[in-house]
Amino acid sequence: MSRRRAHIAMVGIPAVSHVLPSLEIIRELVARGHRVTYANDPAVADLITATGAELVPSTSVLPVADNNWPDDPIAAMGLFLDDAVQALPQLRAAYDPDPADLYLYDIGAYAARALAESQDRPLVQLSPTFVAWDGYVQDVAAHLRHLPGADAYRARFAHWLAGCGASTTDVDAFSGPPARALALIPQAMQPHADQVDTDTVTFVGPCFDPQAGGDGWTRPADAENVLLISLGSAYTRQPEFYRRCLAAYGNLPGWHVVLQIGKYTDPRELGDVPPNIEVHSWVPQRAILERADAFVTHAGMGGCGEGLLAGVPMIAVPQAVDQFMNADRLVDLGVARRIDTPDATAEALRAALNDLVTDAEVARRSALLRSGAQAEGGTPRAADLIENMLA
Repeated sequence: MSRRRAHIAMVGIPAVSHVLPSLEIIRELVARGHRVTYANDPAVADLITATGAELVPSTSVLPVADNNWPDDPIAAMGLFLDDAVQALPQLRAAYDPDPADLYLYDIGAYAARALAESQDRPLVQLSPTFVAWDGYVQDVAAHLRHLPGADAYRARFAHWLAGCGASTTDVDAFSGPPARALALIPQAMQPHADQVDTDTVTFVGPCFDPQAGGDGWTRPADAENVLLISLGSAYTRQPEFYRRCLAAYGNLPGWHVVLQIGKYTDPRELGDVPPNIEVHSWVPQRAILERADAFVTHAGMGGCGEGLLAGVPMIAVPQAVDQFMNADRLVDLGVARRIDTPDATAEALRAALNDLVTDAEVARRSALLRSGAQAEGGTPRAADLIENMLA
């Protein structure tokens, strides 16, 4: 234990893509002797308790179980406000009698900021995706204010802030950039990175256990090359896309393929699976990437970070939200090809793979970005910074 034993609380949302990026930080803080509690929905209890943290059950109303998110951005923002309104009383019941010395929170867990401000406790955001930059409001957020329903949403947010105990009662200030944040992504993936306030934001890169990256999967002895195909955890109901992947890479000389199809696709929908392809509903992605030669990804920020950390070239097939921006960023970095789902024919997928793995500049850029991501410090640096905030 490097400093006094402290009570550190993490407040999250039950989306797996928001839980996984910070789990190793939680595990490291526990290993350093701190008492760590983690408030989240019991649906992700197994992930949390495996780190040694104490689960504080806080049910969520976010539609993560069936991935039924509205297309309308104001409606989606309203869901997070709804979740905060109903989560705050649960958090108060747990933490008012037992306040944390420091609160960590996910970008979607608004109630955590209200709680910490009401207790006058320090607060640090752990961002699993890119952060706001100077000009973000003008570049991205300003247009949201003019969408149908925006005024009613802001009025409802302001009404909640006025009565929730938070010291920040202005909607824009409360939902805007935090006073302190750790960005759990490679800085290379950050849009307008030169315009980010580094006095408040520290890029620590993807946070994993550096000793555990190779566990959980064995590369076949006869595999000349390995390709991983994964659309993450949420947007995996894509049987037609998977069939195209089978057509593109099935029986491709020299290639062994690992295909993750998620929980929403029945393997029987794929038809005949070529012998060089193994199909799973879930795989240890990082372990495979450490031994892979290429990666077909939906370009979620977690997958992008893992791909860059492993130094593998990527075929980005974005599905939703920030993935289109992430895919373009990977292309700009010189380590990927973007193919949108309608254009992802077997021929296009196969050609993209060949282009990537035969391009010496892609290999050079991948190695350079891998070194950069590793140098950002990851889990140990994040834990050090959190401990410094306790001083």
